[in-house]
Amino acid sequence: MTNKHPLLNKNLVLLIICQGLFLTNNVTFIAINGLVGLSLSPASWMATLPVMGYVVGGAFSTSIVAKTQNYFGRKISFQLGLLVAVFSALLCAYAASTRNFWLLVCGTFIAGYYSANGQLYRFAAAELTVASQRDKAVSWVLAGGILGAVVGPNLASWTKNLFETAFLGAYLTLSIAAIIGIVVMQCIHFPAEFKTEHTLGAGRSLKTILKQPVFMVAVIGASLGYGVMNLLMAGTPLAMQICGLPFSDTALVLEWHVIGMFAPGFFTGSLIQRFGALKIMGVGVALTCLCIAIALTGTDLQQFVIALFLLGVGWNFLFTGSTSLAMAAYKPEERDKAQAAINFFVFGTMAFSSFGSGALITTQGWTILNLGSIIPVMITGGALIWLSAHHRKNKTWNQ
Repeated sequence: MTNKHPLLNKNLVLLIICQGLFLTNNVTFIAINGLVGLSLSPASWMATLPVMGYVVGGAFSTSIVAKTQNYFGRKISFQLGLLVAVFSALLCAYAASTRNFWLLVCGTFIAGYYSANGQLYRFAAAELTVASQRDKAVSWVLAGGILGAVVGPNLASWTKNLFETAFLGAYLTLSIAAIIGIVVMQCIHFPAEFKTEHTLGAGRSLKTILKQPVFMVAVIGASLGYGVMNLLMAGTPLAMQICGLPFSDTALVLEWHVIGMFAPGFFTGSLIQRFGALKIMGVGVALTCLCIAIALTGTDLQQFVIALFLLGVGWNFLFTGSTSLAMAAYKPEERDKAQAAINFFVFGTMAFSSFGSGALITTQGWTILNLGSIIPVMITGGALIWLSAHHRKNKTWNQ
């Protein structure tokens, strides 16, 4: 590949479509799993266990996915993830129709394998264009989530009462979306030179990679940024139901939230190239704080919409910036272990926040949930300040 190649080549466009289908799955799961879980669970505080199962399954799958990526390459590994998505969606549909709560949790846990694969789309994007455009490529693939923003919440709303069992139609439709993803993925060519060959050296140990300040802050930004976003997003459908708002309002809020998550992707990469990842991540922290402040002012529809939209934009800046930081901290032969480590921390944090979201919403309420999210936001801000000071002192990232 040369600098003459345009950013939006065929392979990158197709990967953007796959990202959109992936986020359709994610957003629909977030929108309905807590509500389906609440209707089936033995106790209300267990309502978000199906959401937690999804992210725990993702955390559990990170090392497996790293091995399949290394052994089979990008395309086959991604297609395996999509096959699992078809099976898990059908399993969740069966669990909902038979009112089997623990089978639903099992189905979402299995779906986590697809999530662990999909989380690597953003890294694969950097391999489909020239090095000077990788930040833009990452942000554009993340922007593909706009498809999920529009389709996911509306899919849940449109199919809620399609069958006698609520949301059964949503699970069945997700299996079709995954089949479409398999077809699209088959048409993508991942350059052989970017595959992790077995002949490459193992590179540095994972411990050495993790000890780099830039990598540590990338992990903190990605995991805590995702954790806070997931804490508030997963709790929103339950909070709005408790407040007496209809599911159509919930779908609207989630639609604007996910638009906030991915619409900035069209320009986040350019902002990172101009101002640097740390400054953009700092703006993400500020926007998340503003989200919490607005959420604490009340529980009317407009407050949910504005707060969740700002939460989405803040997440985008944090997560895209963290991805850019991470890519500067590992060598090609260290790709799989480094990316697996980041995703493990992300999924682990999301698992904790998914469970905590349901427990706090049903026992303490929306206000306490938001107040509790301030702590990880402040930790992320502190980490950014520390890395900035470290960079000024040492004049390099990798010290």
